[in-house]
Amino acid sequence: MQVTLLKGKLHRACVTHAELDYEGSCAIDARLLEASGIVPYEQIQIYNVTNGERFTTYAIRAEEGSRVISVNGAAAHKAGVGDRLIICAYAGMHASEAEHFKPRLVYLDEHNHVTGTRNTIPVQAA
Repeated sequence: MQVTLLKGKLHRACVTHAELDYEGSCAIDARLLEASGIVPYEQIQIYNVTNGERFTTYAIRAEEGSRVISVNGAAAHKAGVGDRLIICAYAGMHASEAEHFKPRLVYLDEHNHVTGTRNTIPVQAA
């Protein structure tokens, strides 16, 4: 059986640009792509914490060290500068692989500096 698991996540990334007339995608600082394991042109899901929008696009590389998170094209209607996003990539794998798989979770501050990384999410208390 195949299952789909969270592969990588940028948690609470801050939008630095919203470019309606740029070719559609989401530009992400190359260092953040590497840290999260998201690769250029990979499909990503974006969850806008600020306004509740959820949408699908693909990642492109922004300049390394720029801390850029740019929502481009039609998606620019769904996120504005300063919005906080959760950017996720998923991977399909065999259920037996999933038992030992660990995602790359990257936590960011309001300036898109990495504040921490993990490969598990704590159990939610009741």
